[in-house]
Amino acid sequence: MLRASGRLPRSRLALFLFVLLSGQVGCGGDSGGASASEAGSSEASASSTGSTSDASDASTTAATTSADTGESEGESTSGGPILSEDELLLRQAIAGEVDPAEALATVADRGGLPVLTSTGGFLFACLCGDGAWQTVGDHNGWSGGAMTLSGALWWAEQAIATPEESKYKFFDGEALYQADPWARRYGYDDFGEFSLVRSTAPHRERWYGISGEGLAPRSLYVWVPGPGAPSRALFAHDGQNLFGVAGMTWKLHEMAPPGLLIVGIANTGSDRIDEYTHTTDVINGVTMGGKGDAYAALVEETIRPKIEAAYGAAPTVGLLGSSLGGLISLHIADLYPERYDMVISMSATLGWGSRALNNPTMIEIYEAKGRRPFAIYLDSGGGDGGMACVDADMDGIKDDNPAASDNYCENVQMRDTLAAIGHEFGVDLWHWFMPDAAHNEGAWGERMELPLSLFMGLPGPTP
Repeated sequence: MLRASGRLPRSRLALFLFVLLSGQVGCGGDSGGASASEAGSSEASASSTGSTSDASDASTTAATTSADTGESEGESTSGGPILSEDELLLRQAIAGEVDPAEALATVADRGGLPVLTSTGGFLFACLCGDGAWQTVGDHNGWSGGAMTLSGALWWAEQAIATPEESKYKFFDGEALYQADPWARRYGYDDFGEFSLVRSTAPHRERWYGISGEGLAPRSLYVWVPGPGAPSRALFAHDGQNLFGVAGMTWKLHEMAPPGLLIVGIANTGSDRIDEYTHTTDVINGVTMGGKGDAYAALVEETIRPKIEAAYGAAPTVGLLGSSLGGLISLHIADLYPERYDMVISMSATLGWGSRALNNPTMIEIYEAKGRRPFAIYLDSGGGDGGMACVDADMDGIKDDNPAASDNYCENVQMRDTLAAIGHEFGVDLWHWFMPDAAHNEGAWGERMELPLSLFMGLPGPTP
């Protein structure tokens, strides 16, 4: 039974504006690319963008609806085959009838790129800028594939005999190889990021400019376990840090069990503290926080329905986060207790509200409401520094040990509080302590195997 200690073995208008601001409509420029010598290899891929901006791609699951894929019937422009909504829109952009950037953003929010055509080929498109751009990949031996320039839009239509797991990118004709900035499916290899035409294997996917509740737009990074509806789904915060291969990353894709869909919801940088907190507190003399209700509503009312329409609704659903991400996970579950089966909260900032103010902490909120209908996993690294966890300012929270680290004391207090209100260790409550573990993505990733196994082992819903 896991309790206080132990060591774990190391084993889209808003969408358009978002894209313009984030620089994702372009193809060259700041993101770099692979060298010309890499062109002949089937492993040649787009430039590495770093672990904090992971791309991801849409699945080809049976659960995907025609409305979400853009594959519902559109119209025939020549008396020929019926075009999908996405193909029709992209061909209108090629013809100069609609704004190409808006068209790309719309397609990316529906079926994603590249677009399957009515004749079985694939339409590629980008706003790549100067160059003699080509589409190169596994399908053409990483050579040829000249694109046509229509206005500002580079495009190509190509037949691909085996689209599943087929890597591709855009090549400027000289030295730059660039992953498709609008691709739904993607991955990484030795040359950085590459795009995928289609995939039925476990893979990453990306959705762009998701907004609502008055909050800034953000991307979603999704680990898709393969075709078919998932058996479990985790909605995780700080999503740009989950599936990278270097730098600040959990590398969750390396340990994701079969059937588990992981939805990484990106933070928005400077708004992170506001969005990930249920109330206000003071940091360096500045009052911050308190937009947690809006963020929770974004997850519940916008993101979750979108994901379930695209991939299918999993019968068992959880929340995952670390630090403030752990705090907001507990807050979302508190607001929507019947909608989630488990919270995985790692190194959570559970003293928020009491640091400089006297606002209710998550510890006090849970204590007042009693046992909740979902399971809770808590953990921390760090430790007490050899000193007792104390409440020196008498505000009810044991967060006044100056030697403690990684929110150790607050998580121990939360553990004890949950046990006192009826949660049972080994049934719907777990706590793990990794002595001296750092407060970072690498440390959380290293001990993620345990909570994942607990989540996957939860009993299914009662018929």
